[in-house]
Amino acid sequence: MVESDRQSSRARKQNNSKRAAAIQAEQTAIALKKEEAALLRADTYTNAPKVSRRTLTREEREALAKQREAENKEAEKLASTAAKGRIGRWWARLQSGPNKITWSMAIVALGVVYGDIGTSPLYTAQTFLSGQGGLGNVQRDAVLGMLSLVFWSITLITTVKYVLIAMRIDNNGEGGIFALYSLIRRYGAWLAIPAMLGGAAFLADSVLTPAVSISSAVEGLQTLPPLEQLFDDNPSLTLMITVVIIVVLFSVQSRGTESIGRVFGSIVLVWFSFLAIVGLFNLSADWSVFEALNPVYGVQFLFSPHNEAGIALMGTVFLSTTGAEALYSDMGHVGRGNIYFTWPFIKVALVCNYFGQGAWMLANSRNPEYTTLKTLNPFFQMMTPNVRYIAVVLSVTAGVIASQALITGAFTMVSEATRLNWMPHLQVRYPARTRGQLYIPVVNGVLCASTLIVLAIFKDSEHISAAYGLALTITMITTTVLLAVYIWHDGHRLGAVVFTVVFLAIQIMFFIASMAKFLHGGWFTMLLTLGILFVMYTWNEGTKLERAQRRHMRPADFLPALDKLHGDFRIPYFADNIVYLTSDSETKRLDTDIFFSIFADHPKRARAWWAVSVETTDEPFTREYSVENFGTNFLFRVRFRLGFKVSQSIPAYIHQIMHDLSKTGELPKQKSIYPKVDADPDIGTIRYVLIHKALMPESKVSARGAFSLQAKYAIRHMVGSPVKWFGLAPYNPLVEVQPLFVSTRRPPRLKRMDASNHPVPMPSRQKADPAAIPDPLDTTTGLGELVKAVESSMDSPEKRPVPKSRTKSDFTRADATAVAHLTQKRRE
Repeated sequence: MVESDRQSSRARKQNNSKRAAAIQAEQTAIALKKEEAALLRADTYTNAPKVSRRTLTREEREALAKQREAENKEAEKLASTAAKGRIGRWWARLQSGPNKITWSMAIVALGVVYGDIGTSPLYTAQTFLSGQGGLGNVQRDAVLGMLSLVFWSITLITTVKYVLIAMRIDNNGEGGIFALYSLIRRYGAWLAIPAMLGGAAFLADSVLTPAVSISSAVEGLQTLPPLEQLFDDNPSLTLMITVVIIVVLFSVQSRGTESIGRVFGSIVLVWFSFLAIVGLFNLSADWSVFEALNPVYGVQFLFSPHNEAGIALMGTVFLSTTGAEALYSDMGHVGRGNIYFTWPFIKVALVCNYFGQGAWMLANSRNPEYTTLKTLNPFFQMMTPNVRYIAVVLSVTAGVIASQALITGAFTMVSEATRLNWMPHLQVRYPARTRGQLYIPVVNGVLCASTLIVLAIFKDSEHISAAYGLALTITMITTTVLLAVYIWHDGHRLGAVVFTVVFLAIQIMFFIASMAKFLHGGWFTMLLTLGILFVMYTWNEGTKLERAQRRHMRPADFLPALDKLHGDFRIPYFADNIVYLTSDSETKRLDTDIFFSIFADHPKRARAWWAVSVETTDEPFTREYSVENFGTNFLFRVRFRLGFKVSQSIPAYIHQIMHDLSKTGELPKQKSIYPKVDADPDIGTIRYVLIHKALMPESKVSARGAFSLQAKYAIRHMVGSPVKWFGLAPYNPLVEVQPLFVSTRRPPRLKRMDASNHPVPMPSRQKADPAAIPDPLDTTTGLGELVKAVESSMDSPEKRPVPKSRTKSDFTRADATAVAHLTQKRRE
């Protein structure tokens, strides 16, 4: 009975304790749920960006569906066309290759490519008459000579050199001097010199073209009788209108050249049609001017004593070819086939207008109404007053379009220079479906500001035109050199020699003639060219020095140290996750910059380290990533592949990858116990790190190399940091500076002196400071094994093993004994 009471009492106690434990557990669970609910409520106060479950947005799916539908319709159309015979099969092959032609992009080509060359008839003949002393001093041989030089310059430079030769040499559809250099740079390091010089000159002329084209067109408003008094009363009105037009033009660049090109293309179509019609109307009175198609007239007049301008006449003739380089550099924007398709119409319109102006000059060379005028523009004078109103309006529009051609060309040039590491990596946007349709905000802003500065300095088109065209002759000469090298190594050596001799002779004459403009404004163009060339050269030299220092480590070299740091609980976490943004494309090894950043100063311990790089693909909506974990759960090498139209939302994508790896078990769980701004309690804290380099005083580098590095870092500071490109600014990233370990000099050893300025002899044997002895469990120098050996010898005097790593240790046996005693006391 007593025994049963005891058992029942014991059972009641157990039940009570179980009930109390259950109540305690329930209360603890409720408290945890409340804490977690409070945490989740705190996270809802932020709207941090998160990735969706879909890999494409609705707009992207619709765009791709429309693209597939258009491709299917085009394929069906080509199949039906190919069945119609030989011509149909030829057309089907053409539309399936790089020379593809579409009506919409042909209109875009008119608006993007031909604006600059389309404004040449406005001032070429006017400049010719000014150089010859007026219309009264111009004879028939002079007019025919000028027309012959203009026709054959357009034919040889624009048609033969650029359209028929240069445009057949492309780098994945991209044109321009930098794309050409990318194809031939393996043939010699010296080719970088003409490529840099030509690109810098083209970009310098891109600043002057909007200023001279738009200002000259706006000044045409002064010739309209109703507006003459208004402009006389307000002399600065022309400049103000020009500034407004330029600001608006650069403001709409972010919408893309495709949308701009379609609007401009329709206007350019009207403009060139107008040029052809007006020219043909004047040609109907004198068809004999077509005798100028004979090149003998041009050569004879160039060296004739009746040529008042002398060799400077070639500078005037060169104005008719400005814009030829834009055909090549803008090829990636509109496609080669569309330029092939539209160029014949453009050339016919230009020739008709030039020869129409020539016919008018011959018909009025003895007209006293014109022979006494100091400034005479045959382009406007050959029209009736009513038609002249239309011409002025169209010319203003054409001036805007001419600026557009150079702006789009500048975007392409800078993009190519960035790929060559000749310029800083700038943020690039792609407003259209084609990668060639690009927009660079920094370049757009610099061009706009520079153009406004040009207007502020020179005031009007007369003074700006003194600097115009000089730099472009340099671009044409350097392009000829690079094309000749390509043709030579392509196996056509005789053709390369003929090409070089013919085109260099013509373009050197252009350059010599244009040098007459140097003191009248050409100095400004050359100054701009040298400034851009300085940026390219210093950036290239600095990049070479940095790459010479870059080293990679194999997993066997870096994993032991990272594994030890990962498990060293004496060091607090720097962050749960440390993410390094790098441009390094290596995925199987680790850049030493990241390795030493982790261990520099105080080691940056983390639950996981990440090395992230971004690759931009040629497809618009690619969203892919790959991960290399080196067989660990704490080191991840991530490589993004993002389409050129995909926003680089790196923080949101990093969170997605961490969740993906956590679900697969590759990344241990990282439950956050405190609210975070990224509103993600299932991922620990993240710290982003970017590494910049700095030159050490001991670096063994030339003065030129040191200057190039300092200039590169200054330029990078001015154009912006990758922090903005990757959207990291709100997350307080760490920008870390590391020394640039190019080869270094060993500075001489310091000599120690005592207080009385006498040398202090160095001890023959150094003894370790017990306070500076590392942790005994640290086995990196063999001390741990030595301590164990000493301890075992103290426990068993008969056993005195010698540790294998003794010869590698920096500590003596006495040091190890002292450490062993300290360790034993600590354990006791």
